Amino acid sequence: MAEQTPRTHPAQGWSKPANTLGESRWRAAYDAAEARGQVRDADFTTLSGMTVEPAYGPADGADPVERVGWPGEFPYTRGLYPTGYRGRPWTIRQFAGFGNAEQTNERYRMILGRGGGGLSVAFDMPTLMGHDSDSSLSLGEVGHCGVAIDSAADMDVLFRDIPLGEITTSMTISGPAVPVFCMYLVAAERQGVDPGVLNGTLQTDIFKEYIAQKEWLFAPEPHLRLIGDLMAYCNEKIPDYKPLSVSGYHIREAGSTAAQELAFTLADGFGYVELGLSRGLDIETFAPGLSFFFDSHVDFFEEIAKFRAARRIWARWLRDVYGAKTARAQWLRFHTQTAGVSLTAQQPYNNVVRTAVEALAAVLGGTNSLHTNALDETLALPTEQSAEIALRTQQVLMEETGVTNVADPLGGSWYVEALTDQIEAEAEAIFDRILAMGGSALRAADHAGLAAATKDKEGMPVEQWPMTAGILRGIEDGWFMSEIADAAFQYQIALEKGDKRVVGVNVHTESVSHDLEILRVSHDVEVEQVSVLAARKAARDDARVRDGLAALVAAARSGANMIPAMLEAARAEATLGEICDALREEWGTYREPARF
Repeated sequence: MAEQTPRTHPAQGWSKPANTLGESRWRAAYDAAEARGQVRDADFTTLSGMTVEPAYGPADGADPVERVGWPGEFPYTRGLYPTGYRGRPWTIRQFAGFGNAEQTNERYRMILGRGGGGLSVAFDMPTLMGHDSDSSLSLGEVGHCGVAIDSAADMDVLFRDIPLGEITTSMTISGPAVPVFCMYLVAAERQGVDPGVLNGTLQTDIFKEYIAQKEWLFAPEPHLRLIGDLMAYCNEKIPDYKPLSVSGYHIREAGSTAAQELAFTLADGFGYVELGLSRGLDIETFAPGLSFFFDSHVDFFEEIAKFRAARRIWARWLRDVYGAKTARAQWLRFHTQTAGVSLTAQQPYNNVVRTAVEALAAVLGGTNSLHTNALDETLALPTEQSAEIALRTQQVLMEETGVTNVADPLGGSWYVEALTDQIEAEAEAIFDRILAMGGSALRAADHAGLAAATKDKEGMPVEQWPMTAGILRGIEDGWFMSEIADAAFQYQIALEKGDKRVVGVNVHTESVSHDLEILRVSHDVEVEQVSVLAARKAARDDARVRDGLAALVAAARSGANMIPAMLEAARAEATLGEICDALREEWGTYREPARF
């Protein structure tokens, strides 16, 4: 497989038309039209605020083919596979979860029965925070933003009649991800499935919780201990399962720009690479177990460029900084979800159009799997009808539009290549700031220096590795939060001034549409879930539960891998709250420093 020499300065060459005679003629014509008032007074920037030229051309003296490369070749800007979607189209993986496990199981079987290719589990807020449904902290929240999972018995119901050995499953949860995963393994065992053959993705990305979503259980270091144990366990026991999905989605939804989403997410990914290396894991075997989760927003070309830049940056860093030699270890695989934050309560049927545009951008950017949001998700959980429309949106793209015929059909577009370079350059500048916060004097472009700083450091605490040190300092100082808040504030100003237009919100506000019928989760769900949980606790072997939890705490204190002990606790029907509370008592909790 041919390799291309990475560029030290990725933004060179494609930012504007080359200085040719043709460019001079066009520029003169454009300037004359502008002088005559024939150029609209409008905001000609991307959604993230990047200025764009009125037209683009090739770089001076650049060979476009050599410059952009081919699909399946390093650095994979144009995709991981030479066949593109001709080999295998993206996986349709619809995100769903509400009420109790039985209700969500019905929705899953509907999705699979109508052509969905994989499942993605949404959990309710108590589960995301590691609390049981009967906790006082869960009152009024059970089953409302996702499915309630209290123990392995709930996992049994969630996947009833769904063969876990044949279906890939993604679980979007980070703080208590490891005990939830153990319950998933127990559910597979009870189906008679060897957990070693499971395939799917667990989010587990705790860095983005401190940066954006704010759903953690402990301080960062204990979470990294658990994540390291999970990586080692899956690396040895469940080779096809991806124990980490590094998430930019929540960073973007919190208000970041496209470049911030890209940079913060990849920096987090580099931190997890450093975690694996600090554990002595072989990068060729654990790196393929890392996947990514991105937002696809409504600025069509900016999003396509972001996805292409992501693959290029990741491949270059994994090869040149962290020493990955095989293509699989250099690949950036990613799931995409259309932008929830782009959905509007006003004129909600417009959301179908937004979602279709965002889904097409993800596909043209080469996503490996995709979730399309439902039109009513800004108001409530999706109804069965709106969920079907969201599913059909992907199927129309896949079956009717011809987008699967050609790998990277926009490759070589002067505009797309320029945006790809520009976003890449902004991301590299952000990496410089993160490295500096961690005390490194090295710049992101100094791959040789960074490689030397991470070579032969097995056994060194991951907190001292260059990118991880910067991430932890950025979390502690509130830098990430401040950067996202500033970006969100700038966008809000542009929206209120009318520079950024949203149909139905600040432009074209007249409408004949009627109110939607929305899905409401009854309080009876909480009452029933608490009752079922009480019955399960009464029927289980309490001594076995106590022994399981004691063994888990002993593993935490000894430094042993905690996954086997946690699995035994889950088999005994220890609840999520009991497991998390035992670790909270051992490790303490974490409160974000106040910022003013």
